Amino acid sequence: MVEFAFFRSNEPVFRRTRVPRTIRRVITGNDELGRSRVVMDFSSERRGIAADLWLSGPALATESGAVAVNAEGRLEPPSGGSVFRFFVVPPEERIRHMSVGERERLYAAHFQLMSASHTRVDTRRHPGMHRTNTLDYVVLLCGCVTLLLDDGAVELEPFDVVIQRGTNHAWINYGSTDALLAAVLLDASEP
Repeated sequence: MVEFAFFRSNEPVFRRTRVPRTIRRVITGNDELGRSRVVMDFSSERRGIAADLWLSGPALATESGAVAVNAEGRLEPPSGGSVFRFFVVPPEERIRHMSVGERERLYAAHFQLMSASHTRVDTRRHPGMHRTNTLDYVVLLCGCVTLLLDDGAVELEPFDVVIQRGTNHAWINYGSTDALLAAVLLDASEP
């Protein structure tokens, strides 16, 4: 579970909220008469550090052009499609004890599990560096994370937004607790 506080203005509300490993999705659609209804209402487990919430192909808003989750756990959306997901960036301190080679193998295996080994085009700055052919809208929900780029880094705080436009990057958590982010990835490949 990831724990975070809600904020109003600059004052924290002292209630803490836990983001569960199980995430509920309520998906709407239209019936044959054009009336809105719930077409799916279900929960599923987060797999590792990511929970895909919606995956669509080129038919973006139709029931037939989308599925509720990406069963394959791929990093990138399908051609012409999109994916909406939560993901967790664990603290870097959990792997500091590893050698450079062990860290490289860990990240290589992680990206291989997401069918994304090809996205690791230049990992000289960090083994988590990757470049997808996507336009990403990313919001940091809780925790602190650093967006690492080929040339520079940006420290992010909750509710900061990143528009990631197909650049080589990594998400690094120098804090002591998990960071939770939400992202929409849109395929940006040439037709």
